[in-house]
Amino acid sequence: MKAAARGLVLCLVCIISLCVTGTAQAREYTVQGRTMGTFYTVKLISSKKQSIDLWQKKIDTRLDQINAGLSMYDPNSDLSRFNRTGAGTPFRLSRDFARVMDTALTVFTLTNGAWDGTVKPLVDLWGFGTRHPADTLPDPAAITEALSVTGFQHIDRKNTHLTKTKPGITLDLGSIAKGYGVDAIARVLTLSGMDNFLVEVGGELYGSGVNRHKKPWSVGISNPLKTGSDAGLFKVVTLENQAIATSGDYRNFFELQGRIYSHIIDPKTGSPVDNQVVSTSVMAGTCTFADALATALMVMDPADSLALVNRLEDTECLIIKKTPAGFTEYASRNFHTFVQP
Repeated sequence: MKAAARGLVLCLVCIISLCVTGTAQAREYTVQGRTMGTFYTVKLISSKKQSIDLWQKKIDTRLDQINAGLSMYDPNSDLSRFNRTGAGTPFRLSRDFARVMDTALTVFTLTNGAWDGTVKPLVDLWGFGTRHPADTLPDPAAITEALSVTGFQHIDRKNTHLTKTKPGITLDLGSIAKGYGVDAIARVLTLSGMDNFLVEVGGELYGSGVNRHKKPWSVGISNPLKTGSDAGLFKVVTLENQAIATSGDYRNFFELQGRIYSHIIDPKTGSPVDNQVVSTSVMAGTCTFADALATALMVMDPADSLALVNRLEDTECLIIKKTPAGFTEYASRNFHTFVQP
């Protein structure tokens, strides 16, 4: 064999060897922390050595920025300052606030108000918000009064500003902020050159690329049982560059006089939902959208929910309803293609 040919073969062998070695050395790195009153977990798949400390700093910094804009509990957050703004006074939106409000308006419109970010007075009244838990049921007159200062339609968005068109309106973005946090972390990872990762914030997830076994990420949908974290899984689905968010009545509720009251408030009645829907999971391109829509589907009738989701592109859902005979599933047209056997 000529020297040039031998060199070429050797070169090809080296390239193949490097590719095989690189694949074999792909590792899973895990970053964990606290945010938004819950925990987050980020799993990174890389054949290059990663600094957990550096990723921790990047992720925490980004989440701190989001909290500074959207926290209900920080009196200096953009959201808190907006809530103190009087009617008719334009409030300049930060980038994060604006992005969340764009999706919020979309979901509010799509669901005919089933998702409504102004229900804070009702959430507080029923003891699920920033005030102390309720030990008695609210008086009907108090519900009517709280309803009088709700309504997402009373917030006007023009370019970079929000304006309340009715006094007393306040925003609570807890049903969309975690999803936005997931998307924000995913954006940080993507812009940093990461292709394969799984981001989870308080149960809301986004999966990009593949896991360390070179397969799409597998994630579980919990059984909607009021028994805590040991309830097990209802379904396992795969995420292929998409998000999944789940809303349910089985984690945050109280029981009074033999009846269970969920933290999901129907914006039209002002009371916790009572439609026997116990869990909704939405798969979509962004977790912000999936998070808000999952909350809305908890309020809506399952037939209306399926009709809506089946009209949307790249969006699927699973709705679980409690019946005397057990759980009944309502799945969108193509949801089954993501379910693992």
